[in-house]
Amino acid sequence: MNTEISFDAPLPPAMATKAEDAGVKKAALDAGSMFMLAVLAGAFIAMGAVFATTVSAGSAGLPFGVARLLAGLAFTLGLIMVVVAGSELFTGNNLIVMAFASGRISLGALLRNWIIVYTGNFVGSVLTAYVMFLTKQYTFGNGAIGLTALNIGEAKTSLDFTQAVALGIFCNALVCIAVWMCFSARSTVDKILTIIPPISAFVAAGFEHSVANMYFIPEALFVKYLGTPTFFATIGKTPADFSHLTWDNFFLANLAPVTFGNIIGGAVMVGLVYWLIYLRKVARPSAKAVPGRGAPAMPQAEALAKPQ
Repeated sequence: MNTEISFDAPLPPAMATKAEDAGVKKAALDAGSMFMLAVLAGAFIAMGAVFATTVSAGSAGLPFGVARLLAGLAFTLGLIMVVVAGSELFTGNNLIVMAFASGRISLGALLRNWIIVYTGNFVGSVLTAYVMFLTKQYTFGNGAIGLTALNIGEAKTSLDFTQAVALGIFCNALVCIAVWMCFSARSTVDKILTIIPPISAFVAAGFEHSVANMYFIPEALFVKYLGTPTFFATIGKTPADFSHLTWDNFFLANLAPVTFGNIIGGAVMVGLVYWLIYLRKVARPSAKAVPGRGAPAMPQAEALAKPQ
């Protein structure tokens, strides 16, 4: 009986197996639990966005990169809560494609998870945005937070289609790398330290995250259309100054292309790539060594896991 205890972090081949097993479990959740966990994830990501917006307000005097870094560090709160507290996030769940590629779940189960979770994320994010609007936090700092929210929403709804897709690709590649690396974590602290660098990087670089935008843009829209005249007088702007910030542009110019890009970046560039490396079935050679060629080759994942 092997009683050896190891404190080493799992190597990538073992991480791939854990990611695949997690995908099977996520796909098997009942619809009610899946939806409620998705609403929580939308709210968690929204709270990270609230933190990032607050930190960004009034940061005009800082160098651009420093201001973006501070916003990125604040935003990591969202994914930390998603991973540690437990919830279902559409962008991270793009990794379920690994279980599908191995034939352990059906295409229907994959799409069921993505649709239910995406819908729940939307509900949680938009509800959080509306409740935040009711707090009138946008008026804090002489309207600096509201102005920051409006500027963020205007910028995000001004993207052209190709740009939005490309920014979405890079964003979810980093998000899914963060989730992927969490499969090597041995503790909560490991997970938190693993999440911070890639999530800070995507925010600082200005990449586009579909679920985060389900908070950022509706919050800006609520401020634009429901904000008080006193607020706009304070910031010296009018709703007309944010011409791209409309509900149509939220869905068509941002959410649709960014979601498409997120799927490419997460499911294809991370999930399928690691599946191809570690989980795809490879032809096993005969146990008998070929004369003149030494011992038979090990299966791919086993060879990669073998200490050098």
